[in-house]
Amino acid sequence: MDSLIAASARALAAGDALGALKRVALRDDPPALALRGIAMAQLGEHPRARELLRRAARGFGVHEEAARARCIVAEAEVALAMRDLGSSFPSLRSLAAAATTLEARADRADTTDLGNALQARLIVARRLLLLGRLDEAADALAQLGVRALPSPFAAVAAVAELTAAELALRSLRVAQAHAALGRAQEAAARARGPALMAEVAEAQAAFDRPAARRAVAGIELTLRLDEVAALFASNALVVDACRRGLQAGDAWLPLASRPVLFVLLRALAEAWPGEVNREALIAGAFRIRRPDETHRARLRVEIGRLRALVSASAQIEATARGFALRPHRARDVAVLAPPIDGDQASLVALLSDGAAWSTSALALALGASQRTVQRALAELEAEGRVRAIGQARARRWLAPPLTGFTTILLLPAALRIQ
Repeated sequence: MDSLIAASARALAAGDALGALKRVALRDDPPALALRGIAMAQLGEHPRARELLRRAARGFGVHEEAARARCIVAEAEVALAMRDLGSSFPSLRSLAAAATTLEARADRADTTDLGNALQARLIVARRLLLLGRLDEAADALAQLGVRALPSPFAAVAAVAELTAAELALRSLRVAQAHAALGRAQEAAARARGPALMAEVAEAQAAFDRPAARRAVAGIELTLRLDEVAALFASNALVVDACRRGLQAGDAWLPLASRPVLFVLLRALAEAWPGEVNREALIAGAFRIRRPDETHRARLRVEIGRLRALVSASAQIEATARGFALRPHRARDVAVLAPPIDGDQASLVALLSDGAAWSTSALALALGASQRTVQRALAELEAEGRVRAIGQARARRWLAPPLTGFTTILLLPAALRIQ
């Protein structure tokens, strides 16, 4: 290996990105391009890093499959940091092929390629988690076999356990999340990585922060994640305004795609055991201040649809003035409200992770069209809650971190409680 390439690689391994660039900044051969790309990524210049890594991958010959595979893995890591999760993200097939190539090259004397292969498979799981595809992320983590990783891969194990902890939290498996964070802390200590230790500490702090709100006897209470999990495990009928659905024991009824029905259900639950008059329901669900007979007819249709959906857990009775919710088996009714108000709470929660998101990645994660996300971002920008950097296709969106509470329940596609 070229002495300058070797010295640059050692500098990168020590975290000295500027020192690495000084040795290879004027070179355009594939190994130097790859090292320049990794150095630029460490300095936060992600677009330039991705360009250099792509050039390096194209420059390696047919007999340099391992080097090309390392570039593919590095590019995927950069794309993940950029939150560029759409079509420009390296394909799952190419990442799997890169991992297979690196695993075949690994040996006991040099475990670098095995570490890169594990990183490739971990990137797949982390991308799936960001997109809210939690079942697939869980499968990818299970295939990784993180608990069997030896000590040379402590940093990879720490990141994998942090990913497992977030996966457990987003499905409200609090005990599993605690256990995963404990393993992440041990792995981060073995890796001696201050950044990893800080990330674990931040994740552990989420357990002590408010995650949702609940009104009881006119008093608003804040609930931690363990208290939310206990509420779902109770016999109560829970209208979850964080994930837009109804939890009744083990049964979960998603209503995120039925916004009118969810507004009606929430209004009825908030008034329980009382009733809600028809005018209030029409104003809330249809945003109409002066209803006529057509709106009352539409309300009857929507109430009929809602009545059919919740029939296994509750009845909706018509009263002289409006409608009332009557749960089966004398259950209590609870309304779980998000820690922040507004129709764009999930979008703000995604942006609050400190990373710069592209519009396409936000649309993928939220399961919405790019145009819908663009309109929401324009509204939030007008309110000063988000800001844009870059122009045209390079535009990214940022939001300040949300302090004082955790937004884990607002992230998209949370699993229902088992």
